[in-house]
Amino acid sequence: MAKKKLGDIKVKITPENKCGFCTNSKCCTYVTQEIDTPKSKYDFEHLLWQVSHENISAYKDEDGWYLLVDARCTHLQPDGGCGIYEVRPEICREHDNDYCEFDAPAEDGFELYFPDYATLLKYCKKRFKKWERG
Repeated sequence: MAKKKLGDIKVKITPENKCGFCTNSKCCTYVTQEIDTPKSKYDFEHLLWQVSHENISAYKDEDGWYLLVDARCTHLQPDGGCGIYEVRPEICREHDNDYCEFDAPAEDGFELYFPDYATLLKYCKKRFKKWERG
């Protein structure tokens, strides 16, 4: 585990105390939605449409394909805490921070990442040799 210096004291960062050191609460600023694996040109056209919208990107990791929606949780407090911690949804309760955005950006674990239209279009043109627009 990492160590963080607090004044003259070094503190071992563990899953139990890690959230207290996180300053950007990244895990509470996006939503992911699993999608069917795009296979056809039509599927990729649809995905191009989706990533054309603000705050929408797509990625593939070892678990499959996902849309990623950058959207800050409305319960996230200015200090990074949860405003409904005691009654938060089950998905929040199950969140595992053994290895999370505090340790490394989520993008580091993506096999493919499409933050925008241009990036996905470039991939489509490589994947489909006869990708034609129009």
